[in-house]
Amino acid sequence: MDRPDPAADPRAVLLDQRVQLLAELEEISIRAPEQMTYGSQAAAASQVFEQQRDLALREHTRTAVAVIDAAIARLDAGTYGLCTACGQRIGAERLEALPGAALCIDCQRTQGRR
Repeated sequence: MDRPDPAADPRAVLLDQRVQLLAELEEISIRAPEQMTYGSQAAAASQVFEQQRDLALREHTRTAVAVIDAAIARLDAGTYGLCTACGQRIGAERLEALPGAALCIDCQRTQGRR
């Protein structure tokens, strides 16, 4: 499937990513651990691990959707491509790699150190 060109149409790229993330979110199913019987502690531990993994994956995907939604809001406001911390332009390469980026690389590095 052809991907939209981020330089030509960032909205199309963001909406494409949003659709993909929402599809991934639908695929994540959280199952409650089954009733444990004698001698099945390992199976129960595996079930709990899988449940925790799926919960974390679901939360990560929800956060990614929120990042995309925020980028779309910045696009609507006319501030897409500007760093939300310093106001400088975010590099085209960064936006191509991370269309939802809200911070320029320098501000991201500064924030990462905190």
